[in-house]
Amino acid sequence: MNALPRERGPVSPLCWTHGHTLVLSALSTTANGQPMVTNGELFSIGSRIKWFRERRGLTQSALGGLIGKSESWVFKVEHELMPVDRISVVYTLCRVLRCKMEDLAGGYVTGINADSAEHELVPSIRQTLSLPTSLLPLRLEGITAEDFEGSVADAWRVYETQAEDRYQDVGERLPTLLRQGHAALRDTRGEEEPAVLRLLISLYGLHQIWLRRVGEPTLARIAADRGLALADNAGDPALLAAAAWNLSCVLTSAGDVSDSLELARQTIAECKPGDDSSTEHWSAYGALHLQGAVAAVRATKGPVAWDLYQGAQVAAERVGGDHNHWHTCFGPTNVRMHEVHLKAEEGDASEALRVADTFQVNDSVPLERRTRYLIEVMNLNRVQKDDYATVHVLGKLLKQSPEEIVFSSLVREAVADLLKREKPLWRDDVRKVAKHIGLAA
Repeated sequence: MNALPRERGPVSPLCWTHGHTLVLSALSTTANGQPMVTNGELFSIGSRIKWFRERRGLTQSALGGLIGKSESWVFKVEHELMPVDRISVVYTLCRVLRCKMEDLAGGYVTGINADSAEHELVPSIRQTLSLPTSLLPLRLEGITAEDFEGSVADAWRVYETQAEDRYQDVGERLPTLLRQGHAALRDTRGEEEPAVLRLLISLYGLHQIWLRRVGEPTLARIAADRGLALADNAGDPALLAAAAWNLSCVLTSAGDVSDSLELARQTIAECKPGDDSSTEHWSAYGALHLQGAVAAVRATKGPVAWDLYQGAQVAAERVGGDHNHWHTCFGPTNVRMHEVHLKAEEGDASEALRVADTFQVNDSVPLERRTRYLIEVMNLNRVQKDDYATVHVLGKLLKQSPEEIVFSSLVREAVADLLKREKPLWRDDVRKVAKHIGLAA
């Protein structure tokens, strides 16, 4: 099974990855300034905050003042007496401590493994995305719109429903699919051309989500930008809303929440559906509201986030049920799932769990989305220090999506935390998950 790495880049002094967890050295470097392991030690997020705070020469009181928290809060976080349960706080800490998010959080925010190795399929995808679109369809003939539609639909089916090896399966397909899509667009004329364009935009959406999950935000941005350019030239407001949603997802994941929010708000203003608009249009429009709400709450703009959330509720009423148009999973259930997320982002774990208890996420929601939501519910129980509930949800995750949890840093941190205070009632259950994700022999 392949590792899902984080974004590659220069390694910070005294800071690198080892296995799946960030390692900070014992303050030693080689003569050329490269980090040198002496007695490496695995650090929790609280320990990382302390390390970066001390590197900047800040007291706990000074750091608290810079981020709008008390000295007591900083002390409790650094000693793991209180979790950092709002991503917006992580962003603020990174800015004040002058460090990268992946170095501070070790994948905590994105749910991506912090391994430094690149997924083996990324080079071929990067090479394809690096080519001008005019060169992609060379030496490909006879790609019909119908064939391309079937290939894209099957790739999405694997990504959204296959419990194991979906990253390998889909990643192997992406370069060929992209060439086929541009060949089909080149050779198609008349009534079929808009359909091929829609499929190609959808394929760029699959690229961006796959690349984000394997820790390649720069390539994900390229894919999302290409999809948005195609949609913008098409002059179809539904296509534009869907493509803007893709790019907004990338920007939010990368921490560019202000840019993501602005993109969402401006596109919403330009793409409002009419009374006779399609369900697909309303779905893309509603999903863009939800993504804007997530960006807003992470930018500490709570009122804006809830205004956008209310807009999504209106769109969900027009859609009338749970659908997966444009692979947004948009509908009443996903709106409620985002309510849980927004409450969690605001730091109200108990209210988020109360909301989670009021509705059922059924199989109409794709497996990939259900799994990410269940990971969030698991983490909320962890924040509430309900070990039994946390272990229970971990067991459901292991059964539901064994591949996904191997690569989730939230799962890894929860399991590592539980292993420190095993109880006879759930010891065997947590050790089973720990063994599966490689934290125990």
